[in-house]
Amino acid sequence: MIQGDDEKHLVHFHITIMAHEKIYKSNALIEASYTLSVAEQRIILACIAQVDRGSPITDEVMYSVPVATIAKAIGSDSKSIYKELLEASRKLRQRSVKIELEPNGGGRKPKTLEASWVQSIVYNEQEGVINLRFNKDMLPFLTELKEQFTRYNLSDVAKMTSIYSIRLFEMLIQYTNIGSREIALVDLRKWLQLNDKYALMADLRRYVIEPAVNQMNEHSPLQVRYELKRSCRKITHLNFIIGHKRVPAAEPGPETPTPDPVEEKPAKRVGVSNYKLSRMAHKGESLADALNRLNVYVKS
Repeated sequence: MIQGDDEKHLVHFHITIMAHEKIYKSNALIEASYTLSVAEQRIILACIAQVDRGSPITDEVMYSVPVATIAKAIGSDSKSIYKELLEASRKLRQRSVKIELEPNGGGRKPKTLEASWVQSIVYNEQEGVINLRFNKDMLPFLTELKEQFTRYNLSDVAKMTSIYSIRLFEMLIQYTNIGSREIALVDLRKWLQLNDKYALMADLRRYVIEPAVNQMNEHSPLQVRYELKRSCRKITHLNFIIGHKRVPAAEPGPETPTPDPVEEKPAKRVGVSNYKLSRMAHKGESLADALNRLNVYVKS
């Protein structure tokens, strides 16, 4: 914890969780190996939403998260949320993450960074505020990202209660415009740090996959279903079919004339390779955004 004169030199930010708050993460962090409880993820994400992506990397910034704000975002007025987040803030100091590759996908030789999420945490029980400083090694995966990153609204995951829902949502959101993502079971188990848990496929589906998919369909802007893929009769991959939920069209007002329907032919989508897509993407643009802008799809 930070006390006395050390705290005077830190820059504090406060957050109000709104629909426009954005989460930016390197794809290497999205596919990192770690375990966080739902409460711990909420604290981390609320702080990530405050990271100034345009400022130089520094570990002197302390981010402040009012517990009441998180309670409001998840639609809870229960006092138990205060106790839950207090316990989570105490455990966060010991949580670590294993990350492969560089923040922006650089480097040819695989290497693994193992680091703590945070340097220090201060919980002000009287004010109901959690103050957190990220570990310096984590900052390159959260700021100054130029390529190979994922972004989404904080409100997209605020009401999820499964520890795997937020993680799986992050793995899928960048593939919305592609329409699907195939994930090897061995990779999914590694990223979620399942180890020997849910060794049977039936248990993995019951306790991990199904709750995560159900909560994404209920609380997020995504509509998700999945298929099992086999190799030599053994299930080896999950293929997630991803789309955006349809937003109901507003009904015309009493004085608004309903326009005559106009038949429009949809623009034909063109297939491109991953390499060509990366060359066509603008600097700082994610591949998903490039797909949407160019109206193309990735050829298998």
